[in-house]
Amino acid sequence: MRLSVAFEDTRGAPKAGGPVMVGWFLVEQKGGIVFYPPERVRHAEQNRTHAKSASRCPAVINMESRYFLIRSPYDIHIGFARDKDGKPVLRNLAGTMSGIRGSKLGEKLHVTSEVEWRHAGIPTIQLALPYCFITDEPVHATQLSPFMHYNKDPLPGTIFGGRFPINVWPRPLMWAFEWHEPDKPIRIKRGDPLFYIGFETPSPERPIGMVEAELTDDLRDYMELISGAVNYVNQTFSLFEEAEKRRPEVLLTPKKRSRADTE
Repeated sequence: MRLSVAFEDTRGAPKAGGPVMVGWFLVEQKGGIVFYPPERVRHAEQNRTHAKSASRCPAVINMESRYFLIRSPYDIHIGFARDKDGKPVLRNLAGTMSGIRGSKLGEKLHVTSEVEWRHAGIPTIQLALPYCFITDEPVHATQLSPFMHYNKDPLPGTIFGGRFPINVWPRPLMWAFEWHEPDKPIRIKRGDPLFYIGFETPSPERPIGMVEAELTDDLRDYMELISGAVNYVNQTFSLFEEAEKRRPEVLLTPKKRSRADTE
């Protein structure tokens, strides 16, 4: 079975039917209860009483159906500063009122090295998350800002997104943010929209189906094979074809629910 990271290679293949199944899972279960499952970007309160309502538009429905929302698992209230040596640091502005211990927040959230910032004077911060996506068909995932959710208090910067093939490169996501106005604090409440994940497939007419996936031994071993590659090479995309050759045929196994989960 040849999965291919390039959509063009699949043009001669027979068309598959039904949804393209994408699995999500957490790479670590410690504290996993605080993480929200991905949500399809649809709003129950949308107006559907008129035939010409935008919420009934096929183009709108098709577009929204390919985006899934990830919500913030933590309360975050931070400021930017520099220490006595001029190094950039983060300040926990919530102090003792923070919903997450400062030491734990420091393990998950950090400001990247200043030499790695894309623009001088614009800090980049990263929030490590355990979310990971996998599929057994050619699918590219794009991480981007939650542009369909209104925020009356916009964040003082922009999300640092990305696009990669999840069928051969399943990896934990992070929320990366470029802090364009570092004099203004960043405040995010638990449950606030953090980012979207959009999915592209070779056949646009096929919908996306989302299931919670089992972290099987094969999947764990494969992720170990590709993990940390960014620390050794500059262009990890050059490794996609080699990873594809060594990929097991099946990596997506829907998680079996216990009886208690379904009642």
